[in-house]
Amino acid sequence: MTAPDTVPATAAVAEPARFWTRERKAGTGLGVTGLVAAALFGALASDRPAAFTLAETTAGDTVEINGTLGAVVFGLLAAVAGAALWAPRARRWFVLLLAAGIVAVVVSFLCWQLSRSPQNVLPLGNVIRSSVIFALPLIFGGLAGTIGERSGVINIAIEGQFIMGAFFAALVATVAASVWFGIVAAAIGGLLIAALLAMLAIRFVVDQIVVGVVLIVFALGVTGFLFEQLMAPAPTRYNAPSRVPTWEVPALSDIPLVGPVLFRANIFVYLALALVVLVYVGLFHTRWGLRTRAVGEHPAAADTVGVKVLGLRYLNVLLAGAIAGVGGAYFTLLATTNFNKGMTAGLGFIALATMIFGRWNPVGVLLAAVFFGFSRALAVYLGSIGSPIPSQFLNMLPYLATIAVVAGLVGRARPPAADGKPYIKG
Repeated sequence: MTAPDTVPATAAVAEPARFWTRERKAGTGLGVTGLVAAALFGALASDRPAAFTLAETTAGDTVEINGTLGAVVFGLLAAVAGAALWAPRARRWFVLLLAAGIVAVVVSFLCWQLSRSPQNVLPLGNVIRSSVIFALPLIFGGLAGTIGERSGVINIAIEGQFIMGAFFAALVATVAASVWFGIVAAAIGGLLIAALLAMLAIRFVVDQIVVGVVLIVFALGVTGFLFEQLMAPAPTRYNAPSRVPTWEVPALSDIPLVGPVLFRANIFVYLALALVVLVYVGLFHTRWGLRTRAVGEHPAAADTVGVKVLGLRYLNVLLAGAIAGVGGAYFTLLATTNFNKGMTAGLGFIALATMIFGRWNPVGVLLAAVFFGFSRALAVYLGSIGSPIPSQFLNMLPYLATIAVVAGLVGRARPPAADGKPYIKG
């Protein structure tokens, strides 16, 4: 008697490993960029020294590098960092190697620019301080977008919340003679636009992209009308707010680079950093964050375990609007001391790019915003020393980097699964 034939168990088929991983894509791009930088910047640079100082002025102690040699060496270092990303265990060092390579390319570029400029000293303290200041509205806007999209609601209306916050801040700070009342009013201004967004997108299930664009136009129209009717005829009475004060911590403010940025700063710097920490901890280490992420990924599943999906979305959209409104106060209480029509100049859309670049993570938003701010600060500085490169080209670089991220050149940027999808309870 023969034993019955046994049917072999079906073996699990593993998904084949992709050749073009995130590390290899980034490594190839970085390697090619480094080699091009070494060849191009090295050929364009001169043998004059490129000098760097940690001070906020050019009068500090400097470190000098031969322009041609520095451009070539740092370009090659970027290429080496790109090659290292092809190593078998490069995944654990991805961020460090990528950051080192980007810094090397930037230094190679600066060696060329400074060696060809009559003013060949770069005050790093001033550039970094300016980078943080320029990054502030992007941090607030990026956090607002992150909270909204983690909840499943696309907040295109950040630009409108910025302009409403800027208007309310200037008006109330002037009338009440207090920048603190102005900041609170800015939060309320952003909250108003957020309330309209929440009602139309969540309650009436209107397309969120369309609603966001309409609210931007609405905010620009309302603030423009009120400016012409109220502020323009009597600017000293309604449009002359004070600038937020600078708070200096003795001793700590004298630390090179870090001191002037963190310990000789204003309320917007401290508030932005505090919000990054609070939102990060809230999203990833609290019950509110767990429910928010569940609502943004799979609202039906969250509903089955008792999460009030629509209520949580309302709450988070309003919270995000208040944060963006405070970001709007930056324009009238720090960047300038008056309100002008359209003064936000599209930075609300740049904040959305910051959110994508930062992968919907508060820490990522902070780093991306500082990168955008550094690019702008560098463009301003190079323009002041007569760089032959148009500042418009330098301002393009962060957007090109964002396109690279969205296209998946350094890994896929995946939004929450339910982002932009209305939830209708069955």
